[in-house]
Amino acid sequence: MCNSNSLERKTALITGCNRGIGKEILSLFVSEGASIIACVRKETPDFISFISELSLKYAVSIELLVFDISNEEEIKAAMKSLVQKKVKIDILVNNAGIATGAFLQMTSMKQLREVFQINFFSHVLITQLVSRIMLKEKKGCIINMGSIAGLENFAGYTAYGSSKAALMCFTKTIARELAPYNIRVNSIAPGLTDTGMAGQMEDKAWKEMVGRSDLNRLGDPKEIAELALFLASDKSSFITGQIIRADGGM
Repeated sequence: MCNSNSLERKTALITGCNRGIGKEILSLFVSEGASIIACVRKETPDFISFISELSLKYAVSIELLVFDISNEEEIKAAMKSLVQKKVKIDILVNNAGIATGAFLQMTSMKQLREVFQINFFSHVLITQLVSRIMLKEKKGCIINMGSIAGLENFAGYTAYGSSKAALMCFTKTIARELAPYNIRVNSIAPGLTDTGMAGQMEDKAWKEMVGRSDLNRLGDPKEIAELALFLASDKSSFITGQIIRADGGM
């Protein structure tokens, strides 16, 4: 890929960017000139080494922000630290999430709350706080990582599918609210993608899901990252309130 620096002089806050799709988004955004606030739950030597090399290679700033996304007080404290430092955020990518699969009768209310806290409520709170920064600038871009599981009927996805459906509905609602302030909000709904989450599924389950797609293969995290780049760039300046499927034709 020929880098065009389409995100030069922009700062992106990305949650869950130490693996999978989030890590590919971080890498691609950096290669396009963006400064990054990398939000992770744990600080690991491997990830620190990874972002240090990226920062040096592309001469951009990558700030590590460590907090537990399941803890509302930690989220508030992390976002407050950015406000105190007067950090300008142009792009927010709500990517962090967990995939918990179980049939309805085997899903406890505790499991349901945990999945919704991470996949939905945490992103609502982060969006609420980060959008206040964007409102002052009267511009911004928010990308919520949904899932095909929130649009299609897959048995065993009571918690995960419902949480992603809620996030995608939230996307459309706040897109309408924030549009007058030139803040665009969109969601990507990936199909089964070759990440650590896919590896948690039984062979039979993921093969069945892949078999429902026209392309009959797993998605590559890089393909999802390319779509995120398009939505984050000025090339998509007339796109908001959309749920964009990247599912191989399901």
